[in-house]
Amino acid sequence: MATSTNKHSAALRTRARRFAMQALYQWDLSGNNLSDIERQFLEDEDFSRADRDYFHELLHKVPARLDEVEAAFADYLDRPVQEMDPVERAVLRMATYELMTRIDVPYKVIINESVNLTKKFGAEQAYKYINGVLDKAARTLRAVEHPQGKGGSGLLKKPS
Repeated sequence: MATSTNKHSAALRTRARRFAMQALYQWDLSGNNLSDIERQFLEDEDFSRADRDYFHELLHKVPARLDEVEAAFADYLDRPVQEMDPVERAVLRMATYELMTRIDVPYKVIINESVNLTKKFGAEQAYKYINGVLDKAARTLRAVEHPQGKGGSGLLKKPS
């Protein structure tokens, strides 16, 4: 029964991430008030299969910690954050926030969900870029968990 509950909870978070990424994208492009964007999403989207609390957290905490979040992945980019595609930027911000704060979610889940969002909403090959940036960020942010992290075995570590 616990496995069924975990899968249900994971599905709710997946949907919440999708809505949060779209809302963060909207916020980034429009500069509209986060509460107004949240209200619009809650009115327009079906949240019966989404974790509202997780959506709320991502939508409000990512912008609140934006400088810290962007600093955590900026070294792994090949261009300035503001020159990135807005979908990629929203995905990276959200995923990096999760890597930094949601230790209850395995880093592989965060990366996988981010890759899937990028496949759905981003440019054709953007998911490969997102995967690479997040994997590098996870080596530092989740060093204990990541096999190539500073706290991991480093057996497969490629030279920088």
